[in-house]
Amino acid sequence: MSGDGFLSRLVMRGSAAGIDLPPPLATRLESYYRLLVHWNASINLTALQLDPLTDSALDRLLIEPLTAVPYISASSSPPTWFDLGSGGGSPAIPIKLARPSTRLTMVESRERKAAFLREAIRVLDLEETFVEASRIETVAENHPMSGSVDLITVRAVRIDPSLFGSIRALMRSRGRVVLFGARRLDLTLPRDFELVNDPAVPEAKTPGDVILLERRG
Repeated sequence: MSGDGFLSRLVMRGSAAGIDLPPPLATRLESYYRLLVHWNASINLTALQLDPLTDSALDRLLIEPLTAVPYISASSSPPTWFDLGSGGGSPAIPIKLARPSTRLTMVESRERKAAFLREAIRVLDLEETFVEASRIETVAENHPMSGSVDLITVRAVRIDPSLFGSIRALMRSRGRVVLFGARRLDLTLPRDFELVNDPAVPEAKTPGDVILLERRG
């Protein structure tokens, strides 16, 4: 498998999206991809075509998450971050590999998928990374970090008032939400959330289905 050109293809797709992939990061992204392929053979972690890997699957699995990395502070005070409905680990794990100082909690209610996420943490040696094998609503109500989370990422979860209620319970004032796979035209926002244009992310390089929100007040 090491001779299939994955790394050069990954770097090429990243370059097309305006992303510079240092060799250490590219190598760790490949390790995540290989682990996902291995587990996906017996557990349905993702419907994306992994073997052989299509360009669209590579982009969605690895490149799209990396386009959101500039939204995430790399300051001396690392953000506390929750990924809701983590499934097979994308977008959370690619972002974590690019921003290793973040404190990540992946929320995944299905135990077999949660087991994969724990194995990914072990194999990839991800520090300050945790898994909550529980429903989003339950975590929002009971987690000790509720009310203080800086960042929430969401993909493949229905965006409705219930989800925003959980986000609201988890998040601090002026916290940020990154939505993957949501179209702006279809998005109805509660009054206490607003769309944000982040100057750190050139508009031309930002996919239309990666949306940044901020909680007001």
